Amino acid sequence: MKLGKGISVSEDELAYWLALLLTPGIGTRRFHALLNDIGSPREVLNTNPKKLTDRKIIPKNVASHLSTPDWPQAEKQLHWQQQTGNHIITCTDPLYPALLKEIIDPPPLLFIQGDVAALSRQQVAIVGSRNPTPDGAENTFAFARDLVRHGYAITSGLALGIDTAAHKGALTNNGTTIAVMGTGPDHRYPKSNRLLAEKIIQNGALVTEFPLNTPPLAENFPRRNRIISGMSLGVLVTEAALRSGSLITARSALEQGREVFAIPGSIHNPLTRGCHSLLRDGAKLVENTQDIIEELGALSSIIATPEQPSTLPLFSKPLDPNEQKVLNRLGFDPSSIDTLVERTELTAEELSAILLVLELHNYVKTTPGGHYVRNGMNTRN
Repeated sequence: MKLGKGISVSEDELAYWLALLLTPGIGTRRFHALLNDIGSPREVLNTNPKKLTDRKIIPKNVASHLSTPDWPQAEKQLHWQQQTGNHIITCTDPLYPALLKEIIDPPPLLFIQGDVAALSRQQVAIVGSRNPTPDGAENTFAFARDLVRHGYAITSGLALGIDTAAHKGALTNNGTTIAVMGTGPDHRYPKSNRLLAEKIIQNGALVTEFPLNTPPLAENFPRRNRIISGMSLGVLVTEAALRSGSLITARSALEQGREVFAIPGSIHNPLTRGCHSLLRDGAKLVENTQDIIEELGALSSIIATPEQPSTLPLFSKPLDPNEQKVLNRLGFDPSSIDTLVERTELTAEELSAILLVLELHNYVKTTPGGHYVRNGMNTRN
């Protein structure tokens, strides 16, 4: 669907957009069909439902809901937007991501926390397994870290595993990252990534098409994948099984005319089979970030390519007393949060925040099972 010139809507008009979005049975395609046939959401909600069914735009059971819009819920969404850092934009808004407008079924509205302008940055999506190998997680972190150095924002889905590694890699040296969620903006899923989500808000944005009070429903996550690929110039799959949400994202990217990249791996690793399948189907094999940058160069009008080292400097941040305390009590064998609580006498929440900072600045790294170890090259006491 091609959308017209960007037009911001008033809060009064936005209430009609929200009321239409909240109407049972009005999905993305019906929403756009109503806009194309009738006009604005205000006009749709003021139209006799019989006219809509006579013209076969929507069925009778859906049309009946249009005569009783859920104004209280629409008001709750508007109240959420009035809080600092929260935004709701329509698909006609100038701030709506231009690439996302080009897909077949762009979300009518986006709920955003953080920097709305981040959505218009040139983006590379990185997706993959929720249970990656250590090599897969490290490769993901490194690709994300290096791509932000070349001017790209990194987009992913805030899930455990590859998504988490992608966001964390992008956040090194204050890079920009965008997390597309399959829940309402008031939910953090998974809960273990709550602190990471807050860090993303500071250095990018959380984005969802789902309104407040939408829980983590399984059917919503494949839908959010089209947004991940739709906002991006290309999608990199670093590790994925043959049947995975990552391949749904890659297929969406191909349908949207985006580039798809995949990292090859061992034929004995089941988490490389999805990547190998994509490569057989025409995805581009990549071994380093330059492979991606060269491929996307023709699609990007302006790409910053600063001269920077290919690896992060160790000790990229001076430590405060509590951070140093945690590092001193963290050995080279994996330690759990519970173990570190006993060693440091800090709360689990305080520790989680400190460990996230230490990881982003290369002092520690996570291991499978959610344990923490000091960076093997880190020799500070």
